[in-house]
Amino acid sequence: MAVTDFSHQAFEQPESDRDAAAPVSLRERLVPPMPGSPLWGWLGPLIVAAFGAFLRFYRLGTPNAVVFDETYYAKDAFSTIKFGTERSFVDNANDLMVAGKTGIFKTCAQVSDCAAYVVHPPLGKWMIGAGEAIFGLNPFGWRFAAALIGSLSIFIIARVARRMTRSTLLGCLAGLLLSLDALHFVLSRSALLDIFLMFWILAGFACLVVDRDRARQALVEWRESAASLDIGPRLGWRPWRLAAGLCLGAGLATKWTTVFFIVAFAIMTLMWDAGARRAIGLDRPYVETLKRELPLAAAWTAVVPGVVYIVSFAGWFFTDKGWNRHWDQATSQGNPFFFAFDSLRSWIAYQVQTLSSHTSLDQTHNYKSEPWSWPLLLRPVAFFYESPKGCGADSCSQAILGTGTPIIWYGGLAALIGMIAWYVATRDWRAGAVLLSYVAGWLPWFYYAIADHRTMFLYYMIPVVPFMILAIVLACGLILGPAAAPQWRRLAGSVGVGVFALLALANFAWLYPVIAAEVIPYTDWLARMLIRGSKGWI
Repeated sequence: MAVTDFSHQAFEQPESDRDAAAPVSLRERLVPPMPGSPLWGWLGPLIVAAFGAFLRFYRLGTPNAVVFDETYYAKDAFSTIKFGTERSFVDNANDLMVAGKTGIFKTCAQVSDCAAYVVHPPLGKWMIGAGEAIFGLNPFGWRFAAALIGSLSIFIIARVARRMTRSTLLGCLAGLLLSLDALHFVLSRSALLDIFLMFWILAGFACLVVDRDRARQALVEWRESAASLDIGPRLGWRPWRLAAGLCLGAGLATKWTTVFFIVAFAIMTLMWDAGARRAIGLDRPYVETLKRELPLAAAWTAVVPGVVYIVSFAGWFFTDKGWNRHWDQATSQGNPFFFAFDSLRSWIAYQVQTLSSHTSLDQTHNYKSEPWSWPLLLRPVAFFYESPKGCGADSCSQAILGTGTPIIWYGGLAALIGMIAWYVATRDWRAGAVLLSYVAGWLPWFYYAIADHRTMFLYYMIPVVPFMILAIVLACGLILGPAAAPQWRRLAGSVGVGVFALLALANFAWLYPVIAAEVIPYTDWLARMLIRGSKGWI
């Protein structure tokens, strides 16, 4: 039963010792206790997150420039907090922003003439705009929210990894590795939407992992007092599953690609329920899961995200300045029902138009890449590059390269392969969850590459980076071995994991000048370009 019940105990007790060990109770098997100090369970992740936050906030306003796609989102965010929706800008808006000016909007005779057509939902721009509202329209202001959210994601992954492994040490390792990933670092210091997308997906996953523990605890308590196993219980309102739906809805209201995770996570959480019902001895776990949990699960994981998505367009609905809004047509009728109908019809037409734009995005770009190349870091994105003076050499470089930390990414690739083998051998739920999440964020892009020839970039992988980190941490848990393993095994495992963590730190430090816009000699910049040439890192 330990394998089919997806026990947490893989890091605690070797298979060879289980027959000789004391029997494990149903409660211990389904809801293993969390060893170690609860205080350090919070302090450890907080310390790691503080380290990651320091890296992200230090020199956050550098460079004093509009970096890569900040040219869209920093301006759209400012428009959103000022007008409630996106508006058109003057041609020299970027120069005005860098100079600290806020008069960046076009003036139009008709309100509708200045409406801006944008293809991404507004929530991420509202979040960027919050930083601009607090700190002003400047690089620090438009990057503040990304740095904050990136730092919070480090704390979340540390906590969720701790819950999955029942190890504070491994949880902190997950947070450390995410803080040292160069792609996460760059996106946490840029006013793009992708760091917010990653955050909401990770937060939704974390909520489902908590819900899994809560549901299994409820089933164990029911089983301990049940008079009959003919019919299992309903598990109630599942507030953590609702929280997951809200988070995934926020992800959907940031970028549409969240829909793949919504589908994957909905299936995953129902399978977890069925596995738990089978573990307590119910005869028809899958049928009972569908009958007793599916309706509310569908509401929390499908309907709630849809509602959050629609609500995120409140600025578009309640102003007359949005693209394709047709406010005058709606209000001229003097009929509230017609107003509501026309508004919804206009909004749906806007969504259809946006879908067409997403599937026809095939412009040539110097840094576009194919999905198969992303795990190998073959073609990163140059977010920023200038040749200033002041580095003590004849030629200087100041760059932001959107790439991952190679030690972490190549280690992650090996760990994911290991997760496949581990899941095939044991059906461990953690390996399955990590693999499913990684596939949900990566595999759909192959369709767009083949069917639509869509222009794509390496940083589209950021939503799966936390799951790659979780794969590494789970592999590290296997390398460390169970607590009862021989001392030499634990020592060797500890040395191996420690060396990997130090290599990740050294690799990040080596890349730091070209991901944090430091002014360095051109030769130092070139030395950090691992793959030379027009289709590599240059």
